[in-house]
Amino acid sequence: MDQDGTRCADGRVRYTATARRVRELDRAEALRLLTTVSLGRIVFTQHALPAVRPVNHLVEGGDIIVRIHDDGALASLVAPADVPGVVVAYEADAIDPDTHLGWSVVATGYASLVADADEVDRYAELLCPWVALPMTGALRIRPDLVTGFRLEAEAEAPRPASAARDAS
Repeated sequence: MDQDGTRCADGRVRYTATARRVRELDRAEALRLLTTVSLGRIVFTQHALPAVRPVNHLVEGGDIIVRIHDDGALASLVAPADVPGVVVAYEADAIDPDTHLGWSVVATGYASLVADADEVDRYAELLCPWVALPMTGALRIRPDLVTGFRLEAEAEAPRPASAARDAS
C-alpha cells in the first residue's frame, strides 16, 4: 500500500490526510519518551522460546524498573548472583490509531533482581499492581542498546505561486 493509505483488518483502505516519515531517535530522547508512558512489554526467554508480557514500568537513572511477584513468569528471570543478569528487551510506544503518528522504543539489556529491600519497598509504592498479588520484588533492566523511531507528519512543500494561481 502506498504511504497515503493503510489496509485495515476488515479489508477497507483508510486514507490519511498527511504522509508520514520515520525519524530515528537517539538514546536520550528514547529514554525520555519511556518516562511519558507507564505501560510496556518485556520480551524474555521462557522454556527456550520467546515470551512477551505487558507490564507497568518506571524509568530511573536510565534504568527501567518493573515489578515481579512469586510464581509469575517474570520471577524466572532472576539470574544467579555471579552473572550480570538475564538478557531481555523492553518495548513501549504511543502511536495514535487514527493518524498513525507517534513513537516506539526498544531497550535491550540485562535484567537483574533489585537486591536492596528499601528500593524494593519504594518501587512497590510507585508501581501499581494489575492483579491482587503482592509485589515480592523488582527487576532492574540496564539497557545496553536503546533504539526507537518517531512517526511524524511529512511537512508539505510550499506550492509555487504559479501553481497556487492555477488552482484557483
